[in-house]
Amino acid sequence: MNITRYYHTASILKNGMVLISGRPFDDTLDISTELYDPSTGMWTNTGSMCSQRAHHKASVLTDGKVLVTGGLQGFDRLASTELYDPSTGSWINTGNMITARWQHTASTLENGIALIAGGQNGKPLGTRGI
Repeated sequence: MNITRYYHTASILKNGMVLISGRPFDDTLDISTELYDPSTGMWTNTGSMCSQRAHHKASVLTDGKVLVTGGLQGFDRLASTELYDPSTGSWINTGNMITARWQHTASTLENGIALIAGGQNGKPLGTRGI
């Protein structure tokens, strides 16, 4: 990686590249993201996220875009979501979940919808969102 990260995500894109998003190890508010090309072993920067976050989840959707949900920004719990488009290398805000959450799960269902479940928001959450 070009910078050391932790509590980040790694998403395998449809083109075989790996999208890395999330908090730098030095705790700066860096919002950069990176692509890893396993065929060359090279790392390249791609578009910057809309919000700095850690403990978030990322789901590759059936259209190849990546949905990032929740997480923490410092000590603030996030309900925000954003979408990465590999064809443009850009991120856009896509709204908020009903409940801010971190350390949750995110799965893409066969119909293309992302299922977001569990995690915590100061206490464990048994709720889910679609």
